[in-house]
Amino acid sequence: MPLFQKAVFQTTVARLQDLPDDSQAEIAFAGRSNSGKSSAINALANHTRLAFVSRTPGRTQHLNYFRIEPGKYLVDLPGYGYAKAPEEIRAQWEGLLAPYLRRREALCGLVLIMDSRHPLTELDLQMLGWFAPTGKPIHVLLSKADKLTRQQQELASREVASVLTATGGRCTWQLFSSLRKWGIVQAETVLAGWVGLSVKEAAAPPASLPGAARTRAKRAAIGWSARSAGRQQKKPPAKGGSRGQDMP
Repeated sequence: MPLFQKAVFQTTVARLQDLPDDSQAEIAFAGRSNSGKSSAINALANHTRLAFVSRTPGRTQHLNYFRIEPGKYLVDLPGYGYAKAPEEIRAQWEGLLAPYLRRREALCGLVLIMDSRHPLTELDLQMLGWFAPTGKPIHVLLSKADKLTRQQQELASREVASVLTATGGRCTWQLFSSLRKWGIVQAETVLAGWVGLSVKEAAAPPASLPGAARTRAKRAAIGWSARSAGRQQKKPPAKGGSRGQDMP
């Protein structure tokens, strides 16, 4: 049974003062528009329309809370990258999202969904730059991996690995496909640990859990301006950041 299968929609938050006061642990999901963020949430919850509420008119710029257990939530953040959004909406979005990511005490970590065909956009790096200084973990889902060949999957993984490794901090990554249900076990294992859920309900993490060794490493953050320098780092092990046990 998926760890987040009991997730239900709880509330929509438009102002920081309206954040749930009973929250003990939150996992935030962020991603560029059309990155597959809602599909990833639905796949992890084994639900076809759980995150559909985030598309309801009037809620796309807000934080949508899904309760997985009393006091524990998945939080669907607004998709970023709407270039045509009115200036006042963008300002409202940034006024809500940036403070939430930087100062929300109950926030345990950030799941950042990137389209594996187009990872590490400038907006992705900006999101990472906002959150990395908190010192909280970041787990990258390289979505839509089923649309890539094996060689392309490896190339995308290596590119992301080099950049995340260069940041220092607690960064992990993996390939993911909501359509094919690839990578769900790996993601569950990582996220369950963040909010104190029993990992016994999921399969044991594979030895090649993407970025696992890097999670334990203690490095000084060197900032996101070192993206290009990060690409000169030593390549990760062949299995690091690539497919896990439930990948093809």
